[in-house]
Amino acid sequence: MNNEELPIMEGLICPVPLAHQDQIVMGHGSGGRMTQQLFERVFRPAFDNTALREENDFAAAALPPQTSLKGKLSISTDCHIVSPLFFPGGDIGRLAVCGTVNDMCMSGAQPLYLTAGFILEEGLKIKTLERVVESIKLAAEEAGVQIIAGDTKVVEKGKADGLFVTTTGVGWIPEGRQIGGAKAEPGDVVLVSGTLGDHGIAVLSARGELGFEAQVVSDTAPLNGLIQAILAAAPHTHVLRDPTRGGLATTLNEIVRQSRTGILIEERCIPVSMPVKAACEMLGFDPLYIANEGKVIVISPPDEAEAALDAMKAHPYGAMAARIGTVVDEPKGRVLLKTLIGGSRILDVLAGEILPRIC
Repeated sequence: MNNEELPIMEGLICPVPLAHQDQIVMGHGSGGRMTQQLFERVFRPAFDNTALREENDFAAAALPPQTSLKGKLSISTDCHIVSPLFFPGGDIGRLAVCGTVNDMCMSGAQPLYLTAGFILEEGLKIKTLERVVESIKLAAEEAGVQIIAGDTKVVEKGKADGLFVTTTGVGWIPEGRQIGGAKAEPGDVVLVSGTLGDHGIAVLSARGELGFEAQVVSDTAPLNGLIQAILAAAPHTHVLRDPTRGGLATTLNEIVRQSRTGILIEERCIPVSMPVKAACEMLGFDPLYIANEGKVIVISPPDEAEAALDAMKAHPYGAMAARIGTVVDEPKGRVLLKTLIGGSRILDVLAGEILPRIC
């Protein structure tokens, strides 16, 4: 058969070896050699552990020895999209780890393991992916968790903002620990671990959409160490909740709906940094509705509230902690804000989006 008689096989190309690639191409999502090369180059060096080395489509992971098969699993899944991928104080990788770790430990759980799924856009620079993966590695080490399984898919250029990350976490809740929004009781004290609105304003500023430069750094952080300190000091804590999308106001509304109580907070006690206040005043935003990624709301019985507050202030991620209000019997299902001038107003849930998606 001469060359003219050879059949034309359209769409079949020999992929360029990964060593000669500096960006993601569709072949990296094929499940074949290029996918394996991407794993060997980027993911295995960062996340190497016994479970990953077995190279199964699942991970068999041991429970911590102190569980003795008592207690419950805490499982949480988060999808993370943020633009830009890197912002003051964090990036999508650190955000992905901290978001899921924090959701688990709001049950009082000890986070143990994470899985990570990556949606990569064709054209993404490999060095950008390596930078994100390194950030995931460092955040996981700080939180004391292992990345034990994952997956990678590639989509055509223009169908993702560079990359999206989905993380699922597994943790262990000790026997007898019962923490949740429904547990709030009238008389409980409401605490918050620090200044509000930092993450949302930091991301918006990084986009260059403010019209001015805000000197704000995202608060993205794993909170399991802080939570363990709080629970050691105040073991009968009723509620832990991280005020992410929708901010403090929306999160408190979720709690009063679950517990059929009310909450009264005092505006003068709510910590907000001056740069965030200034940005909000210029843009017409309310910092009580802006996302946070490294803060926790603590609702504690009154006899343990001071100990909880002291424990928070003694931890690096709770140094600016404050007592901001109390749980009340009436009006049920409402959050009231006592204003600086002595009046009060209802804080309702966030009705729409005051900011582009930031987590």
